[in-house]
Amino acid sequence: MSNDSKDDAVFKALANGLRRQMLDALKESPQTTGMLCERFQNLDRCTVMQHLKVLEEADLVLVRRDGRERWNHLNALPIQAIHDRWISQYAGHAMSVLTALQRQLDNPSE
Repeated sequence: MSNDSKDDAVFKALANGLRRQMLDALKESPQTTGMLCERFQNLDRCTVMQHLKVLEEADLVLVRRDGRERWNHLNALPIQAIHDRWISQYAGHAMSVLTALQRQLDNPSE
């Protein structure tokens, strides 16, 4: 899978608020699918599984089976890769613009 395809899968997964909430829950600690179903009681088990599948395909969730239980673990590396590729570059530029603006405000005569 190319880097662009991987990025597209991560962006698609993160575009949904429920999936972001699931990642937030997994950030606290790994959880079984049953635990996530209890946490998101407004969703049926099938819907939780569909969201987990999208997260797993984006490599944001790693699954470990232990007997009949399916443990879901957050994998933050794809998010870090998105940050490094997209966000950090633009944040650096934005900070230089804000620094220049601050200088102008501090020294309007210059």
